[in-house]
This record gives sequence, C-alpha cells and structure tokens, in this order.
Amino acid sequence: MSAEADNLRRVKLAPSILSCDFAHLADELGAIAGADWAHLDVMDGAFVPNISFGLPILAAARRTSNLPLDVHLMIERPERHLKDFAAAGADSLTVHVESTPHIHRAVQQIRELGKRAGVTLNPGTPLEAVRPVLNDVDVVLIMSVNPGFGGQKFIPASLERIRTLRRWLDEAGSDAELQVDGGVSSTNARAVVSAGATVLVAGSAVFGKDGARAGLERLREALK
Repeated sequence: MSAEADNLRRVKLAPSILSCDFAHLADELGAIAGADWAHLDVMDGAFVPNISFGLPILAAARRTSNLPLDVHLMIERPERHLKDFAAAGADSLTVHVESTPHIHRAVQQIRELGKRAGVTLNPGTPLEAVRPVLNDVDVVLIMSVNPGFGGQKFIPASLERIRTLRRWLDEAGSDAELQVDGGVSSTNARAVVSAGATVLVAGSAVFGKDGARAGLERLREALK
C-alpha cells in the first residue's frame, strides 16, 4: 500500500457543528454519529470577530453524543478557561499560539487535565510559531481560512503549509494528528489528505441542504 493510500485509509472526519441547526442539536449530532470526532468552534468576539457558543452547548453535546468532542478555542487567554471546558465534556482542546504568551503552559495544562492537547495558528502566522511545541501536543491544526466565520473558501497556499508540517512531524517521530480546518469539501479533501492531513474538519460541506448523513458520506466517498 502506498503512503498516500494508507493516509486516505486512516483519515478521520470531524464535522464542525458550527454549521448545524442548533434548534435540533441532538438530531444533528445523531446524523454524524458515523464520524470520528465532532468539532466545536468556540469564538469570543475578541480573538476573532464572531461570537459562536461556549460551555452550555459543549455540555449539551456531551450529554447527547458519544463522539469524541474536539474543541477549538478561538479565544483570548484560553488558559483561564481550560478547566471549565474540560469539565464540560471536551476530549481535546486546541489553542492558538497567537492567543497566549504562554503556549507551553497552556499545552501542559491541557495534558494535566487528561485531555488531548492541540495547537493551531492563523494562515498569516509563520509555521515556526508552533515548532517549539510539536513534541508536546497530540493535535496540530492548520487553519486553511482566517478563523471567525464558517463557509469560507479554502486558501490554496495551505497545502504547502500542510506538507511542511507533515515533514516536521515525521522528522520528529511525532504521532500527533495533523488536522485541517477551513473550506474543506469533497472537491479538495483528497488533495488535503495527500498533502499530509490525518483529520479533516468540515462544516458547511457536511451540514448541507441534503442533511448531515449525506454530507458525511459524500466526504468519505471523495477519499476512496
């Protein structure tokens, strides 16, 4: 089996509930029960321009779904709230290098809470910003749009950033997942995985007009 075929086989899908119908959250989570993770984008209106949701939605998702809950904190000084998000049901917590001057400390806090620790950065931030913590994290997230809103188009230059991080992780002998979030769809999923991603976050591409089950299946079909 080629390296590309092996990567396609083991890729995880993490639908972003930012694009779901929150009036029917339980049903929407049920519709993506065949996914690997559920991705939750928490936005504070300060670190990013939009405000999304917080602890109550996370807690409701935890009561409703058995999927691992992958929480992406787009908030300033996330270390203030890590304990609360862990207690509310997060299985993994990902923080931005731009959001805190103490990224090592934040990562260690997440680990001490018994959760998967993730680190991410905005498209305009040099990749070198995450390199010092690559051996300390379980997830490295490449933002392929500028964070803050769903439904944006994939930034093509992200593919080279994914390739670079894939090489760095391999050289470090890291087992960390390489996650990609932003504009991922059935039209580009294969290219993203071929570049080295192991987890795909998709919102509007899954929670579309024909329902989340169909959207999830369409994404899986694109990877066969």
